[in-house]
Amino acid sequence: MKEIKDWTLSLGIAVVGALLFQNYVYAQTEVHNVSMQNTLVEGQRLIEDKWSYRFNEPKQGDIVIINGPEHENRLVKRVIAVEGQTIDMREGNVYIDGQKLNEPYAKGQTFAGLVEVPFTVPKGHVFVLGDNREHSSDSRSFGPVKLDSLEGKAVFRVWPIDAFGGLS
Repeated sequence: MKEIKDWTLSLGIAVVGALLFQNYVYAQTEVHNVSMQNTLVEGQRLIEDKWSYRFNEPKQGDIVIINGPEHENRLVKRVIAVEGQTIDMREGNVYIDGQKLNEPYAKGQTFAGLVEVPFTVPKGHVFVLGDNREHSSDSRSFGPVKLDSLEGKAVFRVWPIDAFGGLS
């Protein structure tokens, strides 16, 4: 009987620990749309770092998971500008604080959409875009994203195996 209690207690602690780890530190997430092609494609599985943004602000270029009131779905997007930066879109290109952004990951041209540019990112927000610029619902349509809506940062691709590795 004591051995059954010990096993039950150990198993319970392991399950609770695993659930806490997945909810607050690292989790697996899946890409569900084409807005991040060619960087990420539908069906790929990613490791999401939920811990970093508790201590650090997002940086330009981070690939983030958004889960907030800005959109009805969880989204995977790239941070293009952080608070205080001014974003402009001209001739299909993105400019941050007057400097053309080098975006080797971007597919297609970038146009302003519903946002009036130039646009300065307000305090406590980031401006996000999908890498597949002509087929992405992002800050151009729903505005800047609150830092509280950032669930985490995508850091690693685990599936499919042939695409296994870090993200950039």
